[in-house]
Formats: sequence, C-alpha cells, structure tokens
Amino acid sequence: MKLFALRPFAALILLVVLLAAHATFAIAQSSPAAPIVITGADRRPALSLNGDWHVIPDPYQTGLYDFHKHEIARGWFVNEKAKPGDTGPVDYDFSKAETIKVPGDWNTQKPEFFWYEGLMWYEKDFDFEPKAGTKTFLRVGAANYKSIFWVNGQKVCEHVGGFTAFNCDVTAAVHAGRNFVIAVVDNTRHEDGVPTTQTDWFNYGGLTREVSLITVPETFIDQYDLHLSKTEPDTIEGWVHINGHSLLGTLQVKIPELNAKAGVFRNVDLINSAALRDGFSLAVHFKAPRTQLWSPESPKLYQVSIQYDSKGVTDAIEDQIGFRTIETKGDEILLNGKPIFLRGICIHAEAPYRTGRAYSDKDAETLLGWAKELGANYVRLAHYPHDETMLRAADRMGILVWAENPVYWAVQFEKPEVYANAENQLREEIETSRNHAAIILWSMANETPINDARTKFISSLAAKARELDPTRLITAALLVHTDKNGERSAKVVDDPLGQYLDVLGTNEYIGWYEQHPETADVTDWKISYDKPLIMSEFGADAKAGLHGGPNDRWTEEYQANVFQHQLGMLNRIPQLRGMSPWILMDFRSPRRPLAGIQDEFNRKGLISDQGQKKEAFSVLQKAYIEKTVGKPN
Repeated sequence: MKLFALRPFAALILLVVLLAAHATFAIAQSSPAAPIVITGADRRPALSLNGDWHVIPDPYQTGLYDFHKHEIARGWFVNEKAKPGDTGPVDYDFSKAETIKVPGDWNTQKPEFFWYEGLMWYEKDFDFEPKAGTKTFLRVGAANYKSIFWVNGQKVCEHVGGFTAFNCDVTAAVHAGRNFVIAVVDNTRHEDGVPTTQTDWFNYGGLTREVSLITVPETFIDQYDLHLSKTEPDTIEGWVHINGHSLLGTLQVKIPELNAKAGVFRNVDLINSAALRDGFSLAVHFKAPRTQLWSPESPKLYQVSIQYDSKGVTDAIEDQIGFRTIETKGDEILLNGKPIFLRGICIHAEAPYRTGRAYSDKDAETLLGWAKELGANYVRLAHYPHDETMLRAADRMGILVWAENPVYWAVQFEKPEVYANAENQLREEIETSRNHAAIILWSMANETPINDARTKFISSLAAKARELDPTRLITAALLVHTDKNGERSAKVVDDPLGQYLDVLGTNEYIGWYEQHPETADVTDWKISYDKPLIMSEFGADAKAGLHGGPNDRWTEEYQANVFQHQLGMLNRIPQLRGMSPWILMDFRSPRRPLAGIQDEFNRKGLISDQGQKKEAFSVLQKAYIEKTVGKPN
C-alpha cells in the first residue's frame, strides 16, 4: 500500500533542485509548500478563474530582476499601482495591459506572440469569501513550462512541467472581498528539461488548461485509487488518502447502483498511524456483485461516492469510474481476461480547426469522435499527459488509452536532477489520472537512444510507475534497427529496455524516412522478447487535397500507398497486439518548414487540421471496421 508521508517534502526538494539548475528563473522569497496532486479535483465544486487575464510579455525578465540581475523585492507580482508622491516610476500596469483567454496558449491568440518563447506575466482579479475551517487551493490544469504563482502578492507555489495538473495551497493568501492572482509562466526550452529543446511539436506557452479555486475541509480526501481486484471476483479494492491530522474519522465508499459499499474505517484501520505529517491512507476492500465490466464495447461508468467524516465535518467527492482488468499473458494483452487487439491511432493535444493546445470538452469529443469513426478502440495520447477532459471523454466513449510521460528523444539521462524532474511529472500524471478506466498503458518514453544511462533512467521510471500503480501495463516506444539478408530485410527489436516493459512499443517509417512503400512487403520482424508488441508509430506525410500517383511524395495517394503496404507487413508479425499509426490530425511543428506543403505542420495526419479526411483515413478505416488487420477479437 502506498504511503505519502514524505511527498510534500520530497517534492519541495525536487523543486529547489530544478530551480537552482535554472537560476535565471528563480527568486529567493520565502518558499511556499510544494503544490500537491488532488485526484478528481475536476469533480469538486470550484470557482472558475477561466476567461480574460491581463498579460505582459517579459523577455528580459524585468519583473523579477534589476539591470544587475539582482532579485527585486517588489517585483511585478506585488501588482503595484502608481500613486502621487512616488519617488520612482511604476513602469507596468496590469489593468492597462492587453488580455488573452485562459485556458489557452498565448501563441495562437495574438499574432505578435506566435513565436514568443520566454516569460509571460498573467494577472486576474477575483472576488472570494473564505470559510472558516477550510483550505483553499488554486488548481492549475497545466502551465507550460515553468511557473510561479502569487495571490495578493504572496508567493503560493512554483511548478516545473508543462502538461500535468497541480494545486497550490492559497488558504493563507486569500481574503474576503477583492483578490488578485499573478502568475509568471516561462516556456523557454532547456537542454536539461523534460522534454528537452528538441521536439517535433509546437511549444505552446501559457496557462493552457483550466484554472480554478477549490475549497475543502481542513481534513480532506486528496487521493484515492479504486479498481477491480484481479484475484477476487466481484471485489473492488484500493485505498483513500486523507490529508490532515484528525484520527477520529470514518470513511465510506459507496456505489449506489450496485448497492455496494465499503466498511466503516476508523483510526484503528490506519495503514500507518505514525506517518501523520502528510495524513494517512485507508484500505478499501468490498464486494460489488454484478459489476458490469468496462470495455470499448460497453463503457459502463458507475457513480462512486467517497465520504470522510471527522469531528462533525464531512468531505465528499462523487466520481464516475469504470471497473476492468488489464494484464498480459505471454504475448497476449488481456482486457477483462480476454485477448484484445488494439486498433488505434496516435493523437497530439492539438485543437481541431483553430489549432493551438487542445483543452475543451469539444476538442476531446471531436478528436476522439474521429478516432471512433476510424474504427479505433484505442488511442496513443502522445507525447505527454493530455488534459483530463480527454480522459473523461475516453472513459465515456469506450476508448482505451496509452498515456505518456514526456521523456522524449535525447534528454540528459546522466543527470540526477533531470531524472527527478521526469519522475515528478510521472508521479503527477499517475496520481491525477489513476481512476480512469480508459488508461491501460503508462508509457515511460519515446524514441530514446540506446545507452546504459538511458536504460537505467527509464527502467527506474518503470519501477516507480509500478510502485505508484501496479494495476496497469508499462510500455515505451522503442527505436528498431535493420538487418539486411539479400532482397529481404528484418526489423530487429532487441533494445535492452524491453526487459523492463510489459508491452513493447516500436516506431518505424518504412516508405517515408527509409526505402519505399513496397519495402514493407519484403520486411520481416525479429523480436527478442516474448511479449505483446504494439506498432506505436508508422506513417507518411500528405497535404490534404494534393493528388498524384502512388509514388508521388506528399500526395494523398502516396500516404495511402504506404498504409496499404504496411498493413500487409503488420499481419505477418505473430506477436503484434496493437497499432497506433502516426497520426490522427496534422499538427504544428517548427521542424517542418517546407513552404507550400508543410508550412510548419507535420502532415502525417489522416485528417488535416481543418478536418479534411485524406485517402489513408479510408484505407485504415476499412481495415479496422472489417478487422482485416491484427488478430480478430
């Protein structure tokens, strides 16, 4: 059973290490408590802070430092107003600054911000009435990449990582009446970042997901994990973590539709009654007969009520949770004990039609709706944690999910502080998302170079993921190499990282980055592990509406030709148990400058960013719907 007694202290140390590594963006005010993860935070009543925020770009970091690079005691975070008799100028004014929408990246909202990388200051006023005996948290869905937050001039938290949610304790900072919150967000890419400076997607900056205030009792439920037991039929098990110091409390977990509930737990049921500095965990284990298992064919979700009563104060949360099992047996993937083939597609968190970072229910329903239309039962959400709106939609729509940590390409694997950053982002991802039935795979990395430091780094992440969540499968997208044998060739999967994975992911681009589409016809596969294999990427670029012959690059016909040859090759891989071609929709990437064709977009989408379906969409759709690729199930 996972205990959390040291989590805030460890996370605080991590932030100190990370910020010290980037001293250009750290100020030595009193350090607040590290932000925490609150499971199901999006299910709690909240005061939304979405909408218009005043913004000021700050490429010279003027709001933090003077011209000798000394920290400013009264930086822009104090939101100072000019007044008569001032002995010096106040050369910023948020109330007169332009505004942009939150959630949203700054790049696609203002033409002058499109290529901007650096510091951006955000400010918003809000009215609030604190309640006695409660805590208030500022919930941030994501801020790319490094951020500091102040409320009424008081620093409340710092965060590193652009794609995970976090919660800052603002209880001591808010007051009755008018308040203001200020954030500085820096999307500068760093060599020792996770991800590092090189990616194949656009570096959208800002408060890219929802921001709100949530209020909870002083002793409250911060995390929970409820899942179907693999060993006991009709049994729900897991745990609930209580953040607080009151031992005199009772916990109830109910599923009204099943007429099932957990027993009542009191202080004697504490898993570790000595570890109270960060609260305590309570085990959950109860029968739930006639539970309908969640699956793509029947994505049943149950209303689950979790309630903790302590000294007359109640904290309660209602969640929608599906129950299923996922495991491997030899080279099979078993969902609810039965073999399944994952017919999928990769998806970036790129918004359809408007571009920019996806965040809304409409974005999620459009993207996953296209995946369902394709005939997919699975999506790979690349290459970083996606918004919880996407996971909620996948739960409702019955789409299995590969969720990924942003260890992408060649991060600095030999540095302990880089590992600490990656592990913290992984922890935040798992602790936020662990109750989504849709997620079956935690991916540790994508296309990393093979060396000892990297293998130790990622295998350590895999071990941490299993510690945090032993109920799901571990994977990573591996590179492969080629052996030639006369007219035929073989793709070899022998990456030493494979021994630490439950499911192998492999990326290959026959017909695009190497050889020709028909090369797939004479390509075999040699796999060193008796494990399930997912072809996690393959594909080719095509500009929507550009037509030509099947061997004319960049045309829809060429892309379709690549897919037709790939499908035949994939069917010859005995242990293939899934595939997620690259990619559902075209997305922005500065690595793709070819004028008139790419125009800073990766064009491997089966659908254009404006919703135009390319010929390859129909090729894959036919194979998925008719189940002519992969083992039938």
